[in-house]
Amino acid sequence: MPTKMLHIPTADGQADAFAAFPDRGERHPGVLMYADGFGIRPVLREMARELAGHGYYVLVPNLFYRHGPAPVIELPEHIGEEDRPALFAQLMPLIEAHTAERVLSDADAYLRFLTTQPEVGAGPVAVTGYCIGGLLAMRTAAAHPGRVAAVAGFHGPVGADGPDSLHRLTAEVYLAHAETDLTPEALGELNQGLDTAGVAYTSEIYPGTIHGFTMSDTDAFNPAALQRHWDSLLPFLARTLVDANS
Repeated sequence: MPTKMLHIPTADGQADAFAAFPDRGERHPGVLMYADGFGIRPVLREMARELAGHGYYVLVPNLFYRHGPAPVIELPEHIGEEDRPALFAQLMPLIEAHTAERVLSDADAYLRFLTTQPEVGAGPVAVTGYCIGGLLAMRTAAAHPGRVAAVAGFHGPVGADGPDSLHRLTAEVYLAHAETDLTPEALGELNQGLDTAGVAYTSEIYPGTIHGFTMSDTDAFNPAALQRHWDSLLPFLARTLVDANS
């Protein structure tokens, strides 16, 4: 599986990024994958390689490139509960500085770069995201109707922008929430907003999960939920993206 580190020109400099894609000498549907707040690290590279192995060009940008190349903060090999306070003390200023304006400016650059890679097909792309990346994925899809055919978010604060943003979505949506991330009532409100906006979507809670359940290098990891994530994401992308690129 070919992989490479890249630099994406943006309005504010160069964003370092990781890419994985099939070694077939063909063009493949593009997927922009937003990492969680901990950023590009071995587990994210492995997830990108896994997805690329199913026939996609996967681009994972360093969200906080303005503060340095990934890893922007030093991470332990395994992120335990005892590590989180110190890590979030370093991360929160970066997250707070990553304003909606910066998110959308970067999204323009990321999609422009992704869709001009020689290994990427000419059709629409998908955007996926984990944790804060789920919110960025939804913002990116809403800002690029017609260009993004599918958006998937996992344990992300995807309702943070409120219902008005949902009306700009033309992409089909798949959302998987941790049981601790929102109540059934909050899920109902989010889903009602998607219904009202006329969005084609699946939005569900994975039982028995806590925030971060897909990340195998954290205490939040749930192997069964990660497998469910793949069992849901791969058919979703095959239906929404592969057909659109064929």
